[in-house]
Amino acid sequence: MEPTEFRYWSRIDEPAVRAARTFAKRLFGFDPAPSEEVVRTFASMYYDADPLAEAFVDECFLARSYDEGRALLERTLAEGVDAIPDAPASLRALFADLDTDPTWVDRERVARGAKVFRRWGTSVFRFAGAITLAAYTESSVAKPLALTGAYAGASTRHRFLETASFWIDVSEPEGLQPGAAGRAAALRVRIMHVFVRRRLLGHPEWNLEAWGVPISQADALLTLMGGSVAPGIGLHAMGFRTSTVEIEDAMHFWRYVGHLMGVRPRWFPSSVREGVQLAFLTFLKSADAAGDDGKRLCQSYVDAFTPADDPRRPWTRKVADTLEHGVHRGYTRLFLPPHLYRKFELPPAGIWALHPIAWAPVVFAAETLRRRSSTLDRLADRVARRQRRRWLDRQLEGKEARFEPVRRFQR
Repeated sequence: MEPTEFRYWSRIDEPAVRAARTFAKRLFGFDPAPSEEVVRTFASMYYDADPLAEAFVDECFLARSYDEGRALLERTLAEGVDAIPDAPASLRALFADLDTDPTWVDRERVARGAKVFRRWGTSVFRFAGAITLAAYTESSVAKPLALTGAYAGASTRHRFLETASFWIDVSEPEGLQPGAAGRAAALRVRIMHVFVRRRLLGHPEWNLEAWGVPISQADALLTLMGGSVAPGIGLHAMGFRTSTVEIEDAMHFWRYVGHLMGVRPRWFPSSVREGVQLAFLTFLKSADAAGDDGKRLCQSYVDAFTPADDPRRPWTRKVADTLEHGVHRGYTRLFLPPHLYRKFELPPAGIWALHPIAWAPVVFAAETLRRRSSTLDRLADRVARRQRRRWLDRQLEGKEARFEPVRRFQR
């Protein structure tokens, strides 16, 4: 079973697609189209959700109250499930699953992949934000955000910063260990997704036949690729020298993060080659049917860092805000495909579009030195960690990342 907006099979035999596959085979040495079995498995994953977390939400949130369920979750994260008297069965099952490593996980690779992600610094935040806009052409991605208002208007900036906070927490050294901030953030996001999924499935505008379930395993898998394969390849334009082995370590890291978040796809790319094939599949299956919802989401994202018109704001902060807004627009203009930039009617970025690649020689030189010295490599890691945390603190201005579901629909 696959969603009706999954258009892969109607396009795979188009002359232009056949020509592109032939060219790619000669250039890269492999067919960018994955096997038929992989395509069918991926398509059916649009109907896979997260039954373990949903059982927990049913028993501990919906059968009680949201506030009581959230308090139980936070106490368990802080003290452990054994500290909870008469812990509900679904809570014990959820945490037993989290505390049992999957057979495929390699802790050393997880740590190496987290370090690769850290090395990309704040560049990967802006890069990932920009390429995500391409997914807003798809109803399965755009509709949950449009209906809940999660990335619309004034909320867009804070939601993006919540995501950046999550990226930082999960990729810190030991950040995914029991009791660590990253592990807790992964579970909070997981529970938030259950609420969004439940509410949207009951919404009159949600088209299950066309889109699958909200926040499906398929769309979640693509999100994991957006933090590993996509920046591993794309950030070469900025001078980063990420090797194939490092990209695959980042893939392993994000696979484990996904595991904690309830992302358990029945197929996961095991190599950069398979990641590229998944990207090809994603391009071909696109229905490009999100319409104005996708356009509004993209416009809200580009406007998210517009400086506040507040006369009480110090002039130094106003300058910093103006620079941040320019850099934000520059990344979006550079990394979002030009035809989509025009389609979404996004504003010109001017000279800011050159900002990401203007730093490429500096980044390339630093990367080269880092690769030649373990001392410099450790120093680079410390600097990247400090810079991204300072950036987040400056942007949040004292606010916190709460990872709470939207309580009301926008329509």
